Amino acid sequence: MDTSVTVIGIVIAIIVAIPVYFSARTSAANKSKILNIKKKFNPVNPEDFDLTESQSNKTLTIDQKNRKFILMNFNPNKQESTFVDLKTVSSCKLIPTTDGNSDTILKIDFEFQEKETSKKITIPFYDFDDDRIKQISAYQDHQFAKKWLKIIQDSI
Repeated sequence: MDTSVTVIGIVIAIIVAIPVYFSARTSAANKSKILNIKKKFNPVNPEDFDLTESQSNKTLTIDQKNRKFILMNFNPNKQESTFVDLKTVSSCKLIPTTDGNSDTILKIDFEFQEKETSKKITIPFYDFDDDRIKQISAYQDHQFAKKWLKIIQDSI
């Protein structure tokens, strides 16, 4: 009786431990990627990026004191990071692209306008073609983008 209880306990412990291990390993790898990207754009003080949030393979970080912003896209199809110096920008807005006469969001972009040249810098945030969950993720990403739009506008 004691042997069977011990074996069942060990099996349950293994079943619980394996997903926890892989989750922790993935989290550590993502934190390492994010830190390396922060170091790329601010080699001396990467910790100056005081606000960092992640959702749906996207990580946004901002240095509110020095007014710098990085959007990191860890999409399996194309991984990229985009840096914007908010000191050179006069405004920021979201540009959602919908499917004709429906409410289906196909694309969401951040659009920054430079102070001196009035040139528009477009940074892709969400693309329907790269999304696995489709509209559920589109809604969540749109809400996340709106939240960060407010944070960026407050820092400009």
